[in-house]
Amino acid sequence: MAQKSKKAEEPLEQYGQALNFEKVWLMFKETDKKFQATDKKFQATDKKFQATDEKFQATDKKMKELQNLFTTQWGKLMETLVEGDLIKLLNARGIEVQRTSQRVSGSYNGNPYEFDIIAMNGKEVVIVEVKTTLRVDDVKDFLKKLSQVKVWMKDFSDKNIYGAVAYLTANSGSQTMAAKKGLFLIRATGNSASIINKEGFKPHCF
Repeated sequence: MAQKSKKAEEPLEQYGQALNFEKVWLMFKETDKKFQATDKKFQATDKKFQATDEKFQATDKKMKELQNLFTTQWGKLMETLVEGDLIKLLNARGIEVQRTSQRVSGSYNGNPYEFDIIAMNGKEVVIVEVKTTLRVDDVKDFLKKLSQVKVWMKDFSDKNIYGAVAYLTANSGSQTMAAKKGLFLIRATGNSASIINKEGFKPHCF
């Protein structure tokens, strides 16, 4: 008869103590402590991430404030540049305006409106929209505003209203669209501005 393996007869206890409920419970408690410690570390890390995110948000807010300030100041500079040459430019095109106003604003039926520059004389008014970069959507929006001028501003109801867009650069198609719709094109260059519509251009009267 084959001999029984000595290894098979060895008691299991020699490989470790037998587990009972108390020992298992202690193991669970120890594991739970480790999980709690790990969770605290995650919470601390999360707080750090939240603090970092708040700092990023504060920095982003400051950047936006600076950008808005720059845009506003640059817009005012553009308007001043265009306004300085406007009377001379329009007079050369046969529109004998004598005075100009910047940032003309008001409200009609609770809806606010604003125009960058208005040049006028007794019977003619030229309203100018000033943009650093002229886009097709800018032209469309401005045309909508021009169509409402005589409704919004009763003093102009018996005037000949003309429109002009002034800009440093123009996106593709915006200049062509503005000219076809009868708007003056005023290009700001260096420290001056010029009307660049072709000879024979006739502005649309709104």
